[in-house]
Formats: sequence, structure tokens, C-alpha cells
Amino acid sequence: MIEFQGVGYGYGGRRLFSGLSMSLAPGSFHFLTGPSGAGKTTLLKLCYAELRAPEGRVTLWGQDARAMDRDAVAMARRRIGVVHQETQFLDHLPVAENILLPLTVAGRLAEGHGNLRELLAWVGLASQAGQLPPELSGGERQRAALARAVITSPEVILADEPTGNLDWEMSQRLLTLLVELNRMGKAVLIATHDLNLIRAAKQQVGARILRLRDGRLQAAGADL
Repeated sequence: MIEFQGVGYGYGGRRLFSGLSMSLAPGSFHFLTGPSGAGKTTLLKLCYAELRAPEGRVTLWGQDARAMDRDAVAMARRRIGVVHQETQFLDHLPVAENILLPLTVAGRLAEGHGNLRELLAWVGLASQAGQLPPELSGGERQRAALARAVITSPEVILADEPTGNLDWEMSQRLLTLLVELNRMGKAVLIATHDLNLIRAAKQQVGARILRLRDGRLQAAGADL
């Protein structure tokens, strides 16, 4: 679905990584770890064509990302759900409307109303549907962000430090939801510093651990 072949990227003359190759296959579960500044967020942005790789090749469902026009990128992004590190809600809209925004923007709002109640219940926010985002706790915001990411029924879920500001109990709840999505056949890629979260996930799902360090992407060992 998403494939990197010899990809390199840098900012302001500083190379973040080079020669990076990986593949997100249907139903796979990956963790991406590594030190701050290694390029984890950049790698995720390359996955959904927010950035374009100047070196190597990124393909989204067989299409070279560099050759995709705006419409092609928009179509590909409908197949990708992204949970950002900062939840990026519109604070003047209630939670339910924020969750529906991807469908609203795509002109597919009618598709969402039938699934919204079930989705809110699944993330444990049925009673918060009418609240504004500032009224939610950190854990509730992250679960709402996950609901927004999956409202379009994507094939791939990308999550950037989704538990970075959560306590352990709430991190476990979010992980459970992501594992459930993977068991439904979704490919999941989570960027995280939280090694305890990775260890907990490995007890539930066959996760592959990737470490981005010193400009290279490597499979992490069993010491995690």
C-alpha cells in the first residue's frame, strides 16, 4: 500500500535520513521509534504526501507520490487516517462535528451520520458528542482524534506520539483501540518514544519495531 525505496530527506542542509526502505502491507502493525529529531514525524508526513521525498521513491497504492497531482493526493488520503501529536480540533465546533470534518471536507457528510453514534460509543465518547474540544480531557481528545481519523474507513492508520501526553491507563485504552483496528485489517504505524507501550502491544499483536537513528531505519531487536 505504502512503500519507501531508498528515500532520503533533510531540512536546511541537514540530512535527516537516507536510503530508507520500508513497506506498509495490509494488516501490518509497525512501531516507529528513535530519538527526538531523528525524523519520525517527517517519515509519517511522507506517508501521506504532506511532504515529497527529493531522494528515492515513495509510492502510495502503486503511484509515485512525486507525480501525484492534488486530486490524486486527496484520493490517497481518503485511504489514510492520521492521528497527529497535537489533536488540532476546531474549538468552536462540538466533538461530533469535529469527528465528521474529514467527510464534510470531502463532500461525503451523508456517509458519516449513520456510523457516528457507533463510532462515538466505540471510543467511549457517546456522552461527550455535544461538548466542545476544550471541555475534554487529554485522553478524551486523543480518542476523539482517533475517531476522526477512522471516520472515512481508511486502510492505513498513522499515529504520531498518540500517547505522549497521556497517563498509562489512558495509553492502554488508546492502544486497545488501535489493536482492534489492526484486527479489522487496517495497517497501523505508530511513532512513539514509549517503550512500555511497545512492550504492551507486543503481547497483543505481532508488531514490527522500526528504529530511526543516525539517518537509518533498522529493525529493532528483542531487547525492547
